[in-house]
Amino acid sequence: MTEPQFTPLPDIVRTLIFRAPIQKVWDAVATSEGLAAWFMPNDMQPAEGHEFHLQAGPFGQSPCKVTIVHPPHELAFRWGKDWTLSFRLQEVEEGTEFTLVHSGWSAEQVTEFGQPHGTVREMMSGGWEKMVLSLKSRMEG
Repeated sequence: MTEPQFTPLPDIVRTLIFRAPIQKVWDAVATSEGLAAWFMPNDMQPAEGHEFHLQAGPFGQSPCKVTIVHPPHELAFRWGKDWTLSFRLQEVEEGTEFTLVHSGWSAEQVTEFGQPHGTVREMMSGGWEKMVLSLKSRMEG
């Protein structure tokens, strides 16, 4: 039996320079407390294979699994059944280059709540824009 073929949609990618040391940014994306401060409450631990949940408000708990931990440069986790969220950090002269990549979108798939990926992707793209600006403010404040 062959797997269904899906038409991929572009990843959501947000890259910003934070005037903050890489360790401060790492702590904000690779600890439960750090993520909760700007993203969602969670019980994440930065250990490959660790399964955890994001507390997604009215959408309930979202199951996740840490897939990459390379301190202080990259953390990634599976989010739900389709998505992967990656935080990539690089030291630069001005501070830290922060890149968020939200991947796993396809034109034919729907979320657990029955919403088409394309619709949810557009909403989340705008949401990520606001969230990374909030994180930038937090890091530079």
